[in-house]
Order: sequence, then C-alpha cells, then structure tokens
Amino acid sequence: MDELVTGEAVALELRPAKLPSRALAVLLDLLVAFAAYLLVSMGLMIASASLDDAARTALSIASFLLVLVGAPIAVETLSHGRSLGKMAVGLRVVRDDGGPIRFRHALVRGGIGMIEILMTFGVVACIASLVSARGRRLGDVFAGTLVVRERVPAARTGLVPPPPPWLAGRFAAVDLSAVPDGLWLAVRQYLTRMGQLSPQVGWSMAERLAADVAERSGAPVPPGVPPGAYLAAMLQERQVREARRAAGSGGVGVAGSGAVGPGTGGGPVVPPSVSGGPAPSAPGVGGDSRVAPREPGAAGERPSPKPSTGFVPPA
Repeated sequence: MDELVTGEAVALELRPAKLPSRALAVLLDLLVAFAAYLLVSMGLMIASASLDDAARTALSIASFLLVLVGAPIAVETLSHGRSLGKMAVGLRVVRDDGGPIRFRHALVRGGIGMIEILMTFGVVACIASLVSARGRRLGDVFAGTLVVRERVPAARTGLVPPPPPWLAGRFAAVDLSAVPDGLWLAVRQYLTRMGQLSPQVGWSMAERLAADVAERSGAPVPPGVPPGAYLAAMLQERQVREARRAAGSGGVGVAGSGAVGPGTGGGPVVPPSVSGGPAPSAPGVGGDSRVAPREPGAAGERPSPKPSTGFVPPA
C-alpha cells in the first residue's frame, strides 16, 4: 500500500484510490456532464433554429468541448481536485508529492481524458489503471497527479511535527524551487514516522535527507542543529509558501507558521549556539537601565507551558 501526505498545511496519510471507486466517480461525473450537455444542446437547438447547418454544427462542437471537457477542468481546478463524483465517493486528485493540483494539472488530465475515457469508452483508462502500481491512468501519468482516498480512519492519520520555535522561520529567504516533489514526499513520510524508527536508523535517514535538501536548496544545515529539526523547518517553510500561493495573499505571514510578515519589525528567535553570535545580556545587567523581568515561579505568576515539538535545541 502506497501512502501519501498532502502538501497543504494540514497533512494526512492518504491511500491511492482503487479502480472500482475511481470508475464510480467517473461514471457519476459523466452522468452529470451528459445531462448538462443535453440541456445545453436543447437550448442551442432552439436558439439557433434560424441559422444554417454549418453554424449549428459549429455550436454543437463548441458546446461538446465546453461542457464535457472544459467544465470538468474548471471544476477540478476550482475545487483543488474534487469533482462531484469524487466528492460523493470520497476521492481527491493530488500531485505526486501530495500537494493540491493547479490548472495545468487539470488541463492535462482533462485533455487526455477526452481520448482515453470519452473516445474509447474508458477502455484505455481501465487498462492503464490496472497496469499502474498506484492505479493511475494516462492523464495522471502525464500530469504528474494521483487520485487518493480522503476518507480514512482517524487512527491511521499522522501529523508532521512542527519545527522547534527557535528554528521556525529561519529559512524564509531560501529558494526551494530546485527541491523535487519526490524529495519533499520522502521528508514528510520520514517526519511522520520518525517516532517509529530506532534512533540509529532515524538519525542516518535524517542526515541523508537533510543532505539532499541542502544540496538542492543551497541552505546547509546550521551547526549544532539536528537534521530532523532542519527538515521540519524546511518543510514548514514550503507549506507556508504553498498556503500563501493558494490563498493569493502574497507576502502576508500565516498564523502559527513561525514566519514573519512584512512590516512587523521582528524576526525569528535563534538561540546563541545556532546563530554563532554572543549570548545577549540579560535585562538589567551590564548597564542596562531596564527593569529585569520577573523570574518564572515568582509570586502571582506561573510559567507558560511550551509546546512539545519532538526536537531539542542544540547543546
């Protein structure tokens, strides 16, 4: 069984859809599309009664392409891979790395689907799905997509641990375009399963993945930072950029991501051992006239709990 982790901010393990569920979703989509095509054809027939045969033929071809090809492409693009049939069956189209699809993916799937589904009555698509290890038809192969199941038991889901607070947002200026989708998928799968691995195997796997990400991104692992924490920070930075791109918010920071938006005047907090600089002097010491903050545990105060990330700061 091939499991995936989505590339959106909330990550879930998903399984590739089997041929029967995919065929049912395609059948539902075709029933809806042909019903809409009949209604549009009847309306065009009435509206074009005064036109000649050539004009009516052109309108018929245009309506066929618009309703049976263009409409499914638009629906998959706007719904991020969920057509009416897939919603009913509980499926979704995602990229090979588990991220949401865009217009180019839906365009390739729809264009090739007109040949392997409409013109061959689904025979080519069925053969390709049976041959493929992950049940992909030709449109998925050329578009780099995969149809997965959304409805899985809650006990089978695994969350990607967040990076340490002292490392979140540090790689905001790194170019991640050269990192392939397959490598991101491997990083996600490692982070969701690192608690199940032995310390030696997990450490060596994290070092190998961190070296691959650093080579392609040009951002080496900071000295003293565990490779698992580095991978979590880089993956979170990519998820933040995916969320910004999907929402069209430009450079606005995403809450809870650890990134800093423009105009805030702040930056990520990095411990002295990571940044390599001298430790900052405590307030009220060394000539600073500011009042030192009260120590945690003082009267009337309780220390605020810190969220557990699964990583520890470097010694």
